[in-house]
Order: sequence, then structure tokens, then C-alpha cells
Amino acid sequence: MAVAPLRRKTVPNEAARRVPRQERAARTLDALLEAAADAFAERGFEAATMTHIAQQAGVSIGAAYQYFPNKDALALALRQRYGDEMDARWSALVEAQAQASGELPLAQLAERLLDMMVELMDAYPAYLPLLSVSLDFRRDAAARNKLRQRFATLFRRYNAALGADDAYRVAEVMLQVIKSLNLLYASAKPKERKLLVAEYKGVLAAWLAVRLA
Repeated sequence: MAVAPLRRKTVPNEAARRVPRQERAARTLDALLEAAADAFAERGFEAATMTHIAQQAGVSIGAAYQYFPNKDALALALRQRYGDEMDARWSALVEAQAQASGELPLAQLAERLLDMMVELMDAYPAYLPLLSVSLDFRRDAAARNKLRQRFATLFRRYNAALGADDAYRVAEVMLQVIKSLNLLYASAKPKERKLLVAEYKGVLAAWLAVRLA
């Protein structure tokens, strides 16, 4: 069963109050984000406090508030970072396929895409806990569109007769299917997660085979 989102007061998606212009400021921002990620993973979002996060980052609470107005802003910044990294991983896969002499079998494509998602979830322990927190999180529309266009172009290599709009729609649905794994993965017992991912791989591969035939 999916984890019910906690209702939280939303904050602007531009989470960081102060954009780092110097190396020292950038290091402080990174330290705060790393400390926040550890706190959210170990204590949970509700139990984590700005005071604890600042202490773990080695900065004063006043300095922490200069960068982030509250822990919601920290959570938003982390969600943004994780999303950007996932997009970068998928984009790298698409670019590699664009340079390849032949198309990757769809079953392998589905497997790699989902494996990348799982690797990200496992690499960042705060990723899953943050999914259950209701935040006004919105990815940059231009970045989202660019990723979908890349997948659409790749899909037209599999089926040259597929129209641009149809290919984009396939990319949109595919990414939503992959991302729907998140909450199920979060709520599943560790021993069930591998089986869950295997089911998703089979479903995604079969669906892509039909849509790109």
C-alpha cells in the first residue's frame, strides 16, 4: 500500500534563500543539504529540526536560516537535486543509445531505466522518506520537456512511423509509470522490493513493445 502523504505547509519552490556566489558559501549549502538528508533518513522528516541539521552541518542556526527559511525548503532543494540527477542519468542513457549503431532491445531498455531509478533510491536514503511529505514541488517545465523530447526521439528510432506527438506521449506515460514505482518501493518490505521491480520491468517492456511495434 502506498504511503499516505503528510500534509505540510508549502513554501516557494526556489528553496534556497541565498544563492552561493563563492566557494565557501557553496560548501556551506552542500553541508546543510547533506546534514538534512542524513537527518531526514535517520529521524524522519517530522522529527528532524533545523537546529539539529545546523549542528550536524557545523554552522550556526542563524547561518542556516540565511540559506534555508525552514526544513521544508531543505526538503525541496533535496528533491530538486535528486530529480536533476535522475534526469541526468536517463539523459546519458538516451545519448548513448543515440550514438549506438543499433537499438537496445526494449526489455533491456526497460531494465536499465528501472535499475537507474532503484540505484538512485538506494543511493540516497532520504529520497524515499521525502516522498511521503506533501510539498509544493514542481520540476522545471523546460527541463521536463527536454527529457521527454529526448526519449521521444529515441522511440522514433524504434518505429519511424511513430508521429512526434505520439512518441512524446509514450515518453510521458513511460516516465510516469517508472516514477509510480517510488511509493510502492518505499512501502514494500526489503525482500519484496526485488520482486516488485521485476514486475515493473516486465510490464514496462511489454507495453513499450506494443507501443513501438
